[in-house]
Amino acid sequence: MKQKLLTAVATLALMGGTATAETTIEMTAAFGKNLPILGTAAVDYTEMVNAISSDVEFVHYDPGKLVPTLEALDAVSDGSVDASFATSGYWQGKMNTASLFAAVPFGPEAGEFLGWILYDDGAKYWQQMYDDNGYNVKTMPCGVIAPETSGWFKNEINSVADLKGLNMRFFGLGAKVMEKLGVSTSLLAGGDIFPALERGAIDATEFSMPRIDARLGFHKLVKYNYFPGWHQPSTLFEL
Repeated sequence: MKQKLLTAVATLALMGGTATAETTIEMTAAFGKNLPILGTAAVDYTEMVNAISSDVEFVHYDPGKLVPTLEALDAVSDGSVDASFATSGYWQGKMNTASLFAAVPFGPEAGEFLGWILYDDGAKYWQQMYDDNGYNVKTMPCGVIAPETSGWFKNEINSVADLKGLNMRFFGLGAKVMEKLGVSTSLLAGGDIFPALERGAIDATEFSMPRIDARLGFHKLVKYNYFPGWHQPSTLFEL
């Protein structure tokens, strides 16, 4: 799969003039196309690529259409899926360093994070992580968002003690912090969070920025939303 994606990117650069795409890349997205910012970014990317290239065509698939979101990395590596638009933090359970290339608690904001990736050694170490862990993939940055909120809760949180005993959906390195505070954490894909809240499998959640969270309807079940998102001052996405 790494070679196919590299060939496609090289073809884009050459910008051939044939009428029919020579390479079709089926891409699974971690976020539904109707989700503001997160979902529309993947759609915009495929549309831009398809508009400028007659040799490469990206075909966008919503979460779960080709493979479950949290299985996308393995699917791309073994060649059953051509590409994935996601965030490396979703692979935290597979590689301890994965979240370093997604979001760092109390870490860099968007400009600084991208600067490290694009103009320093960040991209090199990002790819090295996958190579060292035996994944046959080629990664590249494909988006960044601003700080998130720190979570949605059924009850007010007035002290650290109020967190103890909660079951909460939490992402990346921030989950390890919450666990030290007595929270039981789990990582769920965006579309699985509302049903989990509804049936009581989790008591609280964090996911993204208010506009995105509102589309997923968390406010209908959990009323207390707190700022700032210390765990994700910026979040990178990858292809």
